[in-house]
Amino acid sequence: MKPVTINVSEPLYQLFKETALGSDRTASELIREAMEDYARNRILGASTLENWKPISLGGIKKDWALGDFRDEMLDDRY
Repeated sequence: MKPVTINVSEPLYQLFKETALGSDRTASELIREAMEDYARNRILGASTLENWKPISLGGIKKDWALGDFRDEMLDDRY
């Protein structure tokens, strides 16, 4: 591994240290893991749909399969 020096705010570093104590890991491990997650999700996987997580937008507002709305959307090809 390549050693690096980074500057972080004191409260953020304290949060990593406290979390590390509670999980029997080092702050360095947690920061390394966070960097790997960032690279995997934001840099390397930014352009793939596989990384998108589904979200719920609520229930159906109008049943498109019935009536004029369907005809308008599909130009009577349904």
